[in-house]
Amino acid sequence: MKILAVGMNYAAHNKELAESLLPKEPVIFSKPDSSILHPGKPFFIPDFSDRFDYEAELVVRIDRLAKDVSERFAHRYYNSVTVGIDFTARNLQRQLRSDGLPWELCKGFDGSAALGSFIPKEELFDIPGCTSVVAELKPSKTGGTHISEACWRKLIQDIHFHLDIDGNTVQQGDTSEMLFNVDRIVSYVSRFFTLKTGDLIFTGTPCGVGEVKEGQTLKGYIGEREVLNLRVK
Repeated sequence: MKILAVGMNYAAHNKELAESLLPKEPVIFSKPDSSILHPGKPFFIPDFSDRFDYEAELVVRIDRLAKDVSERFAHRYYNSVTVGIDFTARNLQRQLRSDGLPWELCKGFDGSAALGSFIPKEELFDIPGCTSVVAELKPSKTGGTHISEACWRKLIQDIHFHLDIDGNTVQQGDTSEMLFNVDRIVSYVSRFFTLKTGDLIFTGTPCGVGEVKEGQTLKGYIGEREVLNLRVK
């Protein structure tokens, strides 16, 4: 399993970090699987840097083998989402970027990829505040319902999510504000990497990032549904 992440995918976040660059292609970096922080586990602040920031993001999970996928069909290769936190050793990142060095040390350390509980796409329409898209539901052969492909492509770019710290909202994101949408990202990375079932893609963080401190409680939401809850120690 691998974790791929997108940097600089929200213009307002780039501005808050004094980064005026608007990338022409998605900016991709990776995290090792040892960086995963599973639901219910605390985040322990490491001792190798003096500042660690939260970056809340929508995370998609790949559910089938994908290679050289066109953007038109990229939505067929993932079927669930959650909120994740890309913890970042901020001062170390600034030093690495200043020196023109890779980001792995500041982005890929143990516990730096916190994950919430995943929500299947069929459930997203039932979550208050998740989306303004109206479901286009069609009867399935089994008598249930399923979401049309056209509606799913609209939905994935109209998901509202936010992060609270100790009961106060510190980040709010809407996937409609991405510089590169989810299907573009999946298509782009599949040119370079074979995506496998269970792979994760962190799709970028909106503005509002900040420092985490010991004793805080971080909660991530898709719409009004809590999907992530962790303590900082």
